[in-house]
Amino acid sequence: MHTLSTNSELLASLPTDSRLLGKKAIVTGSTSGIGEAIARVLAASGAEVVVSGRDAARAQQVVKAITWGGGKAHLVPADLAGSYDALRTFAREATAALGGQVDVLVNNAGVYPVTPTEALLDADLEAILDINIRAPHVLVGELALGMVERGSGSIVNIGSWMGRIGTANGAMYTASKAAIEQMTRNWAAEYGPRGVRVNTVAPGATLTPGNAEFSAALDAMTAGTAAGRPVRPIDIAYAVRFLVTEEAAFIHGTVLDVDGGMNGTRLNF
Repeated sequence: MHTLSTNSELLASLPTDSRLLGKKAIVTGSTSGIGEAIARVLAASGAEVVVSGRDAARAQQVVKAITWGGGKAHLVPADLAGSYDALRTFAREATAALGGQVDVLVNNAGVYPVTPTEALLDADLEAILDINIRAPHVLVGELALGMVERGSGSIVNIGSWMGRIGTANGAMYTASKAAIEQMTRNWAAEYGPRGVRVNTVAPGATLTPGNAEFSAALDAMTAGTAAGRPVRPIDIAYAVRFLVTEEAAFIHGTVLDVDGGMNGTRLNF
């Protein structure tokens, strides 16, 4: 039986190509997990990437991994739960790091407390609203018009398989992912006619460094899916890369599920 390569193995041996050569990209929350994979995959295809997150040391490691692989990357730290002014400052600093041009924005950063409603802490509720909804809205407001002025650009928001189903826990988190899907549709209508494509990638149950302690639960959740395993961060990154290439030029306002068939299929009746 063929052994599936791990996320780490695939990131360590990324082939390079030029399909995104000359493109400038910002990936929020790119210090590890899904965001790191997106940043490294885009860079391997020629994009110049801003790596961002609250942990500058971890972000620097991602920048080093990209540059060691022959890519171009810049560290611009960001706390997306900060003030509106701080968010706009980050947008300006990231744009400056890329030489004044942003072709791709990937709104990946997010927090995911999944608890019973009565157990959700006030601070966690505020963080969900700030990072999962407010930050993408402010960043699109700051960066989309620059893309419009150039007549081209691509925005990809990271949603979740949980945004369209009801679960017994995590009402606020799942609502935030439903919100980003709806913002995607609105932004596609708002900016698409002016040259900017906006789409969502919705991951399924994904094994990342941040939830490694729940790997057994993720295995159980995905055992009955068509893929039969958890999503790897690089699976999400490949989908994002496709959506920001010219191959996806006619895709607007779409939610691309990368969930191993979790939402779309049922193996047992």
